[in-house]
Amino acid sequence: MLLAVDTGNTQTVLGLFDGDLLVSNWRLATDAARTADEHALVVSQLLDLEGYGAEDAVTGIAISSTVPTVTATLRAMTERWFPVPTVVVEPGVRSGVAILADNPKEVGPDRVANTVAVSTLFGGPAIVVDFGTSTNFDVVSAKGEYLGGAIVPGIEISLDALFARAAALRRVELVEPRSVIGKTTVECIQSGALYGYTDLVDGMCRRIQAEIGACTVVSTGGLSGLLSPLSATIDRHEPWLTLHGLRLVFERNTGDG
Repeated sequence: MLLAVDTGNTQTVLGLFDGDLLVSNWRLATDAARTADEHALVVSQLLDLEGYGAEDAVTGIAISSTVPTVTATLRAMTERWFPVPTVVVEPGVRSGVAILADNPKEVGPDRVANTVAVSTLFGGPAIVVDFGTSTNFDVVSAKGEYLGGAIVPGIEISLDALFARAAALRRVELVEPRSVIGKTTVECIQSGALYGYTDLVDGMCRRIQAEIGACTVVSTGGLSGLLSPLSATIDRHEPWLTLHGLRLVFERNTGDG
């Protein structure tokens, strides 16, 4: 089975694929100080919890990482503990995606994986809205080309900045309030965060659609399940889109699939 690892600045998502079926997934805090041996231990324990033996279950690994130090330790982990075919999404890896950015090497591996996945699973043109540390808008042409996109601060780091600068405001649970007009400070923050951020997403998608025409909008990422139902522009929600993209890139580089 294929182990797909998507490491972002805040969280690392792992998925185990049996063919094209995602059979297990896990979400961890990204820890740049974790060693290769510690990564191997965590992976082995997660697989064991699901009833899989790491040595027998994992026959391939696909990695996307936006944290260079973690990329290096994940490489070391695979070399020492998982001697199986491994594909790291980086310049030079066959993705099948034409990257039409001014500097293709600047495009993050997660954005490449998202482009591969959305064009394969949903077709183009499309916009991927990836809710992570930042919220990324990846724009994909009808031919599956990566056209570019936009990046805005994620909802959680925006709230972190608010609470750090406003002494009278405290952290709140990110749940939908009773109404847009909050009756308490907590509800006011929840309303502004959820509805305001959703309108930001909808506004960006409409601006992009004004340039490229009608297209499918697909959401993914940690908070996508919370915000997608509030959106007027998001058509499809696929929380594991990046993992599917990693699976497809792995297949294109190894001939498996």
